[in-house]
Amino acid sequence: MKHQSIRIEDACTRDAGRREAITLRCEARQGTREWQPVRLADISQAGFRISRPPNAIHVSEPLRIRIPGLQVLTAHVRWQDGDAIGCEFARPLHIAVFDHIVRQMRD
Repeated sequence: MKHQSIRIEDACTRDAGRREAITLRCEARQGTREWQPVRLADISQAGFRISRPPNAIHVSEPLRIRIPGLQVLTAHVRWQDGDAIGCEFARPLHIAVFDHIVRQMRD
């Protein structure tokens, strides 16, 4: 059996579905630290990209994100590039929830 290596970036974007560029203010935190304001810059059913919060983000620790109007969602940090952080939802968003977020930002 031959094994194929997959870069983390590929694993995060594979089967991600439609990605929408939106700008949304929300809050994020890791562990028991304080909620920090972040700017969500794009989103798909599989994940999202946010601005880096003022405090350090640890790749090994789950991130919680609070999007207005939704329950708190859990995600895993997959990459950091400058002030941007790419995250993958622990459970992909249901298409109806994804569409609701996108619609809400366009209205």
